[in-house]
Amino acid sequence: MPISLSEEQMREVIMDHYTHPRNVKDLTNDDTYITIHMDSASCIDDIFVHVKINHGVIADIKWHFNQCCAISKASTSIMTELINNKSIEEAEAIIENFFNMLNEKEFDSDVLLEANCFCNTYKQPSRINCATIGYRGFIEALKEYQNGKR
Repeated sequence: MPISLSEEQMREVIMDHYTHPRNVKDLTNDDTYITIHMDSASCIDDIFVHVKINHGVIADIKWHFNQCCAISKASTSIMTELINNKSIEEAEAIIENFFNMLNEKEFDSDVLLEANCFCNTYKQPSRINCATIGYRGFIEALKEYQNGKR
């Protein structure tokens, strides 16, 4: 399905999530959450992703940051809205489609909703790392969950 957002709408979505990020809360000391620290060698990004999984469902996902750029802040904010209360399989499908979009592969824009605003990120390869840092943090948390560490 083609993306129906204009360039201006994409910028508006990114700026909205940058200035008003969703699901931000420091849960580092809450052991009911898997906490993953992610940082970047190529940007100021330094974030924490907090995930609670119950019976194969993302029961809650929060995140907080020390520093992060507009792209990583907006992308992580959108990701938390997309995958919260989804099954692991649904979350993995969303992530797969997001990565496919960023890598100019076939993807389903219907599952990405606001994340479609990053459809042109491939034009700036250095920003792909920023756009995916929260997603990669979630993937690491999922690995810990699946390996029985939580």
